[in-house]
Amino acid sequence: MPELPEVSGLAGYLDDHLQGTVVSKVQIVSFAVLKTADPPFSALEGRTVTGVRRFGKFISIDTGGISFVFHLARAGWVRFTDSPTDAQLKMGKGHIAARLAFTGPGGPRGFDLTEAGTKKSLAVYVVRDPQEVPGIATLGPDPFSEAFDADMLAGILGSSSQQIKGLLRSQGVIAGIGNAYSDEILHAARISPFATAKSLDRGTVQVLYDAIHDVLGTALAEASGKPPKDLKDVKRSHMRVHARAGQPCPVCGDTVREVSFADTSLQYCPTCQTKGKILADRRTSKFLK
Repeated sequence: MPELPEVSGLAGYLDDHLQGTVVSKVQIVSFAVLKTADPPFSALEGRTVTGVRRFGKFISIDTGGISFVFHLARAGWVRFTDSPTDAQLKMGKGHIAARLAFTGPGGPRGFDLTEAGTKKSLAVYVVRDPQEVPGIATLGPDPFSEAFDADMLAGILGSSSQQIKGLLRSQGVIAGIGNAYSDEILHAARISPFATAKSLDRGTVQVLYDAIHDVLGTALAEASGKPPKDLKDVKRSHMRVHARAGQPCPVCGDTVREVSFADTSLQYCPTCQTKGKILADRRTSKFLK
């Protein structure tokens, strides 16, 4: 699933390549992906792109009063091209969910929104204001906003009995962090994914705050300027524990472990994060005795 660094990279790339262009054609290939009806998606055609912005894991392509907003969910992606085709797509065929074409001084360009797999969660919204999108309206603070400091994080954690792994992934609490980067942040901070948020002392909160900025900041820098086709490989290449179960931890050499759930999993290093203890698997959420 694309998270804050990749979504930021995508938004920046689209902003560089689409700002000032005119939307020439919008095709919605599966109406299940379109979550709004007013204004109609056809209202985008003929409008000039004024900018592209990121809200958490959402991307908004603004056209001066109407915005095309999308969320890539778990298996969605952007396929950008400088040679868009005028071919009319057939509804429900293949992995393409939507196609947008643009014209501008630099020539035509466009992109497809694609989604692999059978579980379709990619979402598109055509709205007059991005804040009309429910997922954007309820977002927590962005980790790189001026308001998000260690004191704010301490307040968030101090009022929650949730496990820290789940809290970091909650978009209504902190925007943009998902399964992969929460694993990486907790490994960098040397915190167990099962630790209760409010149990962390002030010094540990500061360590966690620094880890959020270090891990995400490094990933943001790596993603900046990269075309969409390269972003997934960039993300994978910098993971230390996520999706590395069974491999040695690059910090201490211990074996990276995994806890599996119904539809997801987490990875961690026992030596770095749990004082050598192995976390119980299969949703037990307790240390093995």
